[in-house]
Amino acid sequence: MSIDLRSILRRRKPERRRTRLTRRRHGALMGAENFVSSGRALLVPDTNVYIMAAAGTLPAAAQDLVERALLFHCSVCLGELATGIANASPSLPGWPALRAHYIELYDSIPAARVLNPDAQVWTDAGVIAGVLARTQRLQRHQRKEYLNDVLIYLTAAKVGLPVLTADANQFDLIQQLAPEGQFIFF
Repeated sequence: MSIDLRSILRRRKPERRRTRLTRRRHGALMGAENFVSSGRALLVPDTNVYIMAAAGTLPAAAQDLVERALLFHCSVCLGELATGIANASPSLPGWPALRAHYIELYDSIPAARVLNPDAQVWTDAGVIAGVLARTQRLQRHQRKEYLNDVLIYLTAAKVGLPVLTADANQFDLIQQLAPEGQFIFF
């Protein structure tokens, strides 16, 4: 089998995680307004970046970063967006514009810049999400949200890219369990 669960469990040590993780102060994390890159930044936008950009509510620092960066796109985020599009009521007046916006977005993404979690990442994400579900006492619906966020984070980490996200609290907890990745919050 191509999945090495033994190695993941040895590296993540879920049995040692018995207490609730504490979120770090935002000042201790990398914020979009403080992010400096030598050359053009390479980023993976979280799902909320796409949504806020479409709504025109992306904060200026994040918008500036997105405009200057070369973006790579995680298939998990694209799946979350597709779920949201299909879940939106076609009877709403803004539905045709919403649909058109995301069709244009998807059409503009080069295939070479789509990142897909592999089987090892899926399993690693499952272990981390399970530890978070247990230690943070997550409710059932939160478990899937965290699993998706861990998938995004680890997929980006595997290729050495940071995730740009509005979910500082969730990504902070994920990073405490998987320090090899990076995220930038706004």
